[in-house]
Amino acid sequence: MRVLRRYMHNSLRNFNYLLACEHSHQAIALDPLDGEAMVALAQQHGLQIKLIINTHEHHDHIEGNPAVQAATGAPVWAHENARIPNQAHGIKAGDWIELGTMRLQALHTPGHTPVHVCLLAPASEYDAVPRLFSGDTLFNACAGNCKNGGNVDDMYESFVSQLMPLPDETLLYPGHDYMKNNLGFALDREPGNAMASYWQQQVAATPEDDMPLMTLGQERQYNPFLRLHTPEVIAGLRQQFPDLSADDRAVFKALRQLRDHW
Repeated sequence: MRVLRRYMHNSLRNFNYLLACEHSHQAIALDPLDGEAMVALAQQHGLQIKLIINTHEHHDHIEGNPAVQAATGAPVWAHENARIPNQAHGIKAGDWIELGTMRLQALHTPGHTPVHVCLLAPASEYDAVPRLFSGDTLFNACAGNCKNGGNVDDMYESFVSQLMPLPDETLLYPGHDYMKNNLGFALDREPGNAMASYWQQQVAATPEDDMPLMTLGQERQYNPFLRLHTPEVIAGLRQQFPDLSADDRAVFKALRQLRDHW
């Protein structure tokens, strides 16, 4: 699989992706915000967009659908309960999406919205490393918010059941670039985290177009939402929430509450 990532230079800091089969040169447009830009990118690289997939229904993940459809005729796929204009197919948890040599499994990951899906491309004979396209569920050094129709308990369950079991070598492709700000929050929660400090220094002067691809193994070293057992994280939270238990769900929800206002 070839992945083309483009930063959209908008206020919401979206990433758009083209997922391409290197054998058939067919591609999936994932969460297109600027449809014309995605079509031009595909043409630049000799790719044919055959499918549009939306991880969820928020406007900044579907606005480019009409332009991509007009240029390519590609159908729109999203969760079976999503309400997206011109959606042609409903994706269910566990579904496999195949195009050329690409195989992607749909993970139902509610939390940011009830209909959110992530896409997992397992390692295969065509691709040595697994890849996770996480939309607005998992970001570098953070979890997605639950403000606009979401639910933090669902987000916690999605992390525990769908994301935490994935292997360390899984490459992470989030829907937005919030890495610098999220690392600041991570260090606010765990000031002694050497890896958070290291990566904050590494990306301080990095432009958004060139932000590094991280693995889940790396995320587990500094992302507080993947470090729910860490004593320093729990101790810091108890300064704001004195009665907080060490229960993972309670820690996750307290982190999300603080991040909403940080």
